[in-house]
Amino acid sequence: MSADASHARAPAPSAAALEMIDRLIAIPTVSRDSNLGLIEVARDHLAALGVRPHLVWDRSARKANLFCTLADDAERAKTGGLVLSGHTDVVPVDGQDWATDPFRAHHADGRIYGRGSADMKGFLAIALAWAPRLLAAQERLPIHLSLTYDEETTFDGVRALVADLAARGVAPAACLIGEPTDMRAIVAHKGRSEWCCRVRGREAHSSLTTAGVNAIEVAARLVGYVGDVAARLAREEPPDARFDVPYTTLQTGVIRGGIAANVVPRDCELVFEIRGVPGCSQAAIAEEIRAFAARELLPGMRRVAPEAAIEFEPGVDLPAFGIDAAAPLVRWARALARTEAQEPGAVGFATEASVFATAGIPTVVLGPGSIEQAHKPNEWLSLAQVAACEAFFGRLAAAPGLPDAAAQ
Repeated sequence: MSADASHARAPAPSAAALEMIDRLIAIPTVSRDSNLGLIEVARDHLAALGVRPHLVWDRSARKANLFCTLADDAERAKTGGLVLSGHTDVVPVDGQDWATDPFRAHHADGRIYGRGSADMKGFLAIALAWAPRLLAAQERLPIHLSLTYDEETTFDGVRALVADLAARGVAPAACLIGEPTDMRAIVAHKGRSEWCCRVRGREAHSSLTTAGVNAIEVAARLVGYVGDVAARLAREEPPDARFDVPYTTLQTGVIRGGIAANVVPRDCELVFEIRGVPGCSQAAIAEEIRAFAARELLPGMRRVAPEAAIEFEPGVDLPAFGIDAAAPLVRWARALARTEAQEPGAVGFATEASVFATAGIPTVVLGPGSIEQAHKPNEWLSLAQVAACEAFFGRLAAAPGLPDAAAQ
């Protein structure tokens, strides 16, 4: 049973939550642009409660993370407590066929339409709306709010935030990432490793192909090998049945090269990614592909053109995430969400959970909305999911604290 169904009789969403959702959707925070408009709204909202938001800036000072301990004395609450975390950036709307303005919330048919409504300004807005209640519960359970940048691209924001926490001696006991899961606990996700490969051959007139090194044809052999590795893993890797695709996947998503049909192309660039199941070494797979290029492709290229080269540049590199489905934190979160009837799940998409977990902070992923709506035109979040998340926060504010073994 979905959280929508289980909460069919839940109270309507609060005016405060709906107002904040509308407000955040109205601030365009596409990853390529600044997120400071949203960060300033959150900062001012929290500062009005008497707490002190802490900002962690990127190098350009065009983006920032926000971390705020909801306590009268944040220094005293540096150790322990629960992080409620989400990203502020959204994917672009370029070329998408939206029925309404994507950056103006549209309410219809029990849904809130707008870019980021599900992924994941809905969760952030509800957390901000509930900040007064969570602040009032600080003696039972200190709450830390975390708003990050660039989750949709590089994950640089959360890495900087976690490093800043360590530098300041802030050590939360646990973390909840509010990605859209229909309020179901997610205990594992695949990793993601992205590589850009640049092939440099030698130009020649197409009537003299043997005088050149065709970079596109070399790149095509590399793309084929990426596919061969993917097929081998699909056959041989022990399946992890928790995932829709139960094994590590590889795919080439971008390729560019050539200037004209009658020119042997000197340059070609391709981008491939690896999405590894927990326990898979994405680094070892990437090394295998680099070794193939060095062993099977480069020698033949350099017999014709000594200057030929194949270069690999790493991009996003995020490890897989996993926490025991029976862990106290997971059981506790499921109970607060009233989704105990649903088994904890696993997803193929990456989240910031792996960064928090790698830093030693036990983490679970659970939030309102469905990933099925994310990144699409006419993205939406149901009012039932808003209400379910608010009910979760209500129970969180009344909770006596984290389970004793949550940090184990």
